[in-house]
This record gives sequence, C-alpha cells and structure tokens, in this order.
Amino acid sequence: MATSGKNGTPPAARQVPERCAQCTDRAERLFCNLPEEAIERFDEIAMQISYPSRSIVFEEGQRAAGIFVVCSGQIKLAATSRDGRTMILKIAVPGDVLGLTATLNDLPYEVTAETLEPCQIRSVRRRDFLEFLSHFGDVSRHTAQVIAREYHEVFLDARRLALSGSAAGRLAQLLLDWARTGSCGKPELRFTMALTHEELANMAGTSRETVTRLLNQFERDEVIARHGASISILRPSRWNAWSVDRRHGERRTEQ
Repeated sequence: MATSGKNGTPPAARQVPERCAQCTDRAERLFCNLPEEAIERFDEIAMQISYPSRSIVFEEGQRAAGIFVVCSGQIKLAATSRDGRTMILKIAVPGDVLGLTATLNDLPYEVTAETLEPCQIRSVRRRDFLEFLSHFGDVSRHTAQVIAREYHEVFLDARRLALSGSAAGRLAQLLLDWARTGSCGKPELRFTMALTHEELANMAGTSRETVTRLLNQFERDEVIARHGASISILRPSRWNAWSVDRRHGERRTEQ
C-alpha cells in the first residue's frame, strides 16, 4: 500500500524518472534490481503509461499482450466467478510485475487489474520481453524469484483466510502486512487505505459491516490511528500476537 500524503490525504500520482536506470528505488525492488546493461535494454523496450484512478489495465480472460511493471500507485487484482462473484486477490504496489505468468505461458490474463489511484506503469510487449529474458541470464533469475515470491504470497493469503480464528485476526493481519510494505523499511508503520470497506471485507473474508465495526474498535483500542485515508499501526509489537489471537468478541457467524 502507498504511503500517505500530508494530513493523511491520498497521495497524488508520484512522478517517476523517465528511465528505469535513473530510479533510486531499484535496489529495493526484486525485479527492477538488474545490472546496468539489462536495465538500459529494458528502458529501450518498455513504454511508460499513466493511468488515472479506477482504470482497467487489463482484464481477466484477455489474451496476454505483455507484462506491466508498477512504478507508482496501487492496483487491485481481482478474479470473477461465472455467477458474477468477485474475489480480490492482491493489491499490487511499486515494483510488482503484473501479467508475468500469463505472458510466459502465452495464456489469457488470470485476473483483472484495476488502478486504485493514479498510477505510473511500464509495459513491455510479450515478444520483446521473451527476447529480453533469453538475452540476459540475470533477468531470467529475477523473473523466477518474482514467480516464487508470488507463490509464497498466495500460500500465506490462503493460510490467513483458512486458519485465522476470527474476522478480527484476518483484518488485523492485512493491515499489518500493508503497513510493513508501505513503510519501505522506515520505523513508522503507515499507509494509505485505497480500498472501500466493501473491498476490504472481500479480502478479509467477512462482511462490510464487520469491517467497519472492527476498524472503529481497533481505533478505540488504540492499535490504529486514522487520519483521512491514512492508517498508522500503533505499538506494532502487540500486533503480531494480537492479529492472530484477539477476538474482539465477534460472533462466529461473522467470521
């Protein structure tokens, strides 16, 4: 999740360098941390695109045209069932690579990618990306690491939904994970919540009403602080155990 703007307002679209070689965040991002020769070639084949908030980057079932590297902003990845139900699988953040497995396997995109705020993205066509992989061994290694990390994240999400004993635990773990991502290694755990309560409930496996009630309860218990769209995690040392064990008294039917 993104860090917050002044007074807790959602951040404006962050200006990113025209070339990846100029990006100061490369070393912190798994895929982007490539050797100079490789990153210069990536700059040659990538197209930078700006998307406004709530725009579709690609749709589930659409033939994969290439990959998309998130440079700034947050993107919701969601899948839809045949009866129209939607499940939010992930919130992509800067450094994430979208459409990777579909592009490598020449399959349709598995999810729909929708921006939650203004985003800067770099896109590479499938043919160019496959040539890029074959020419640079480091790129192939980084790509394999990205896929392995995605698998690990899917496993953790499935475990959170299946094994957490309460809606409070699932929601708390989501907030804690997003705060750690948004902090970028800084001591303060703070991020901008770009999801609606309905979308947040979807990810936590509960109802919108339960999410609203739990967020208010978290705030009363002084484990979070909210300022507009900004959420800060207070006393994070309490959260590790609390996010798993604390019940806040919700009924089993709300889980």
